[in-house]
Amino acid sequence: MEKNSRQRRKRPLAVTIVAWTILVMFFVRLYQVFEPLVLEGVFEHGMTEPLFEGGWLTSFGFALLTSAVYAVLSLTGIIVLIGFLRMKKWSWVVLMVWTGISLTITLFDYFYSETNYIIMASDTIVALALNQADVQRIFGIRTDPGERLD
Repeated sequence: MEKNSRQRRKRPLAVTIVAWTILVMFFVRLYQVFEPLVLEGVFEHGMTEPLFEGGWLTSFGFALLTSAVYAVLSLTGIIVLIGFLRMKKWSWVVLMVWTGISLTITLFDYFYSETNYIIMASDTIVALALNQADVQRIFGIRTDPGERLD
């Protein structure tokens, strides 16, 4: 009974904002899947170059690896989005860890290379929204004094 009442509660605005932000990040990551492949001409010429040369990745191999990593990130983002919309506690934890790692990477990029400002802004929005007390209560991360955890 208590589980159903938790699901019937209206989602706070912060949860909706985070869900939309995850969706935007999905499309950014999906773009990042195809960008290196287009730059290497994979869709025009196919896979004509070697992946390794002298024990190291070639630029072509690095482009394929980059695309594969972003593809995994995109698919993981959709899985987390589904869990987040269903208000699962694990999705809050995964999203908070993911956001922390992503913010760290974008800060290094800011100081040492090119920065993806869309990812940096969306990570900041997600971090601020996830840390709101009502969002943490809905996901069972925070309880009020005297309230029991299920």
